[in-house]
Amino acid sequence: MQIDVTRDVFRLAQVFTISRGSRTEAKVLTVRVTDGGVTGWGECVPYARYDETLESVTAQIEGLSGDLTRAALYDLLPAGAARNALDCAIWDLEAKRAGRRVWELAGLPAPVPEITAYTLSLDTPETMQAQAAKHAHRPLLKIKLGTPDDMPRLEAVRRGAPQAKIIVDANEGWSAAVYADLAPHLVRLGVALVEQPLPAGDDEALIGMARPVPVCADESCHDRASLPKLKGKYDVVNIKLDKTGGLTEALALREAARAQGYGIMVGCMIGSSLAMAPAVLVAQGAMVTDLDGPLLLAEDREDALIFDAAGVHPPRPELWG
Repeated sequence: MQIDVTRDVFRLAQVFTISRGSRTEAKVLTVRVTDGGVTGWGECVPYARYDETLESVTAQIEGLSGDLTRAALYDLLPAGAARNALDCAIWDLEAKRAGRRVWELAGLPAPVPEITAYTLSLDTPETMQAQAAKHAHRPLLKIKLGTPDDMPRLEAVRRGAPQAKIIVDANEGWSAAVYADLAPHLVRLGVALVEQPLPAGDDEALIGMARPVPVCADESCHDRASLPKLKGKYDVVNIKLDKTGGLTEALALREAARAQGYGIMVGCMIGSSLAMAPAVLVAQGAMVTDLDGPLLLAEDREDALIFDAAGVHPPRPELWG
C-alpha cells in the first residue's frame, strides 16, 4: 500500500474568528492510499488546540508503512487528524474495490440530506447582526461566542434573524460565573443548544449546575474513552472525525453515546467537501448537524457536496465513498 500526503490550502470567503483567534484560509492534509491500482482518499485538519500541526500530522502518517487496515490503525495511531485521514481514505479504497458505497459496506441505511447549521464568526454585535440578517433565511444558525461580554452579540443576532433556530458555541471561552449569568438569557432568546461553555479542563463546575438549555461537549469529547468523564455535565456530544480519528470510531462513538442517553451533534473543522463527506453518514438522524465547512470557503474541491434547502446531501461517488 502506497501512502501519499499533500498539503492543500482553501481560501475562506471571509475572515473567520472564534474565541481563540482568526483565520483567512483552511490548511488541510489530503491523504491518498493506493493498493492494486486503486486509490482512496481522505482529508484531515490538524488542530493546534490538540497540539497538532501540518508537520506533526504529516510525520505521523509518513511514519507508517506496509498494508494498513482500519483495525490496525487503532494500534498504530491515537485518535486525531492523522488517523482520521487514513481511516477515511481506506474506507474510500474499500468502497471502490467493492464497487459499492461506504454506507453499504458499513451496514448503514442509505443517507439522506440533513439540515446543517451555518456559522457566524465572532465579531462586533453590529457585524454579527448584519451577518445574521444576511443568513436569516437559513433554518439553523450557529454563533461563535466565548467572551465575558457576549450578551450584546446574542441580542444582535436574534434581532438579525428573528425566526432562525440558534445554537451557540463558546469554544471554552466562558467561566462558570459568566455561563450562569447568560443561561437565562439563552432561554429567553430561544437558543436551542450551547456548545462547550467552559474549558475542557475546568468543566467539573457543570456538575449540579442548572442546564436550562442542553449543553454539548465538544473539546471535552473526542472518542468513546471520553464518555465516562462527561456524566452529569453534558446532554449532547459533538462528534468530529478529526477528534475521533476517523469514520470508524465516529460511528462507534455515536452508538455508545446514544446508548448512554446523549443527544448527537456532528460537527467539523473548517475543511473542504472531502472532509465533510464521511461525516454526512454520521450525521444521519442527529439532533444537530454542523457540516458547513465548505460553505465558509471561497473555493472547494471538484464534485463538491451539494448544499440546498434540503440540507447537505450525501457525497457522490466521484468525491468519496
